[in-house]
Amino acid sequence: MAVWRAVQHALSGGNPLSRWLILFVVTGLIVALFRSLLRSRKIQPNGFRWRTFRNEAFFGVINLATAGVVLGYITSTLTKTGLAVFDRSPAAWWIVGLEFALYFFAFDSYFYWFHRLMHTRHVYRWVHKIHHFSVSPNLLTTLSVNPLESLINGGFVPLFTALFTVHSSTMALIAPTNIIMGLYVHSGYEFLPRWWNKSWATKWFITATFHDQHHKYFNYNYGGYTTIWDWICGTVRPKFLSQP
Repeated sequence: MAVWRAVQHALSGGNPLSRWLILFVVTGLIVALFRSLLRSRKIQPNGFRWRTFRNEAFFGVINLATAGVVLGYITSTLTKTGLAVFDRSPAAWWIVGLEFALYFFAFDSYFYWFHRLMHTRHVYRWVHKIHHFSVSPNLLTTLSVNPLESLINGGFVPLFTALFTVHSSTMALIAPTNIIMGLYVHSGYEFLPRWWNKSWATKWFITATFHDQHHKYFNYNYGGYTTIWDWICGTVRPKFLSQP
């Protein structure tokens, strides 16, 4: 506490040089702590490759410039023609929760089975191979996909909204969930506790470690949001719970 009071005093009343010096030291300590935390949470410490990162940036730009435009056009057309209608009236929290749960588990099933299809020989070669250039995924891996694959995965939301009328409040949850989950599982870092994958209550929900091992070991851990279909179909990596 005495040190903290001294820092407060220096920042409020000290000369400019002392204030900048203290800010520099505190910033350095925060950065060092943050780097240490990230290092301890890295799933594959030696997996990063600049060449792979460069290639992923290239394919990510192509994907955004093509599939992004097409998906935007499809969504806009469905809305304008009335094929996709959103309920803009206020909704109770439990209704939003039910609609989101319907989307969550429907997409999880859709993703799992299409993902397994993409791992069949010919489909993998022409559709999914680009995404697996990275054996140790990073944030850019999220976007580094064949535009056709992006259309398949991203096309679920327009399909879902064409089949079901959901509230605007629900859509406000769906869009961020897609982005956050994609970035998290490809981040290369695990921020959830180690017991998460082993606890009966939480092991059904995907982690970065779970999907990271899909990139590393290839023929396991296909789930998108949950591990449910992997456990049912026996596609969880056999040593997933016992080894990193």
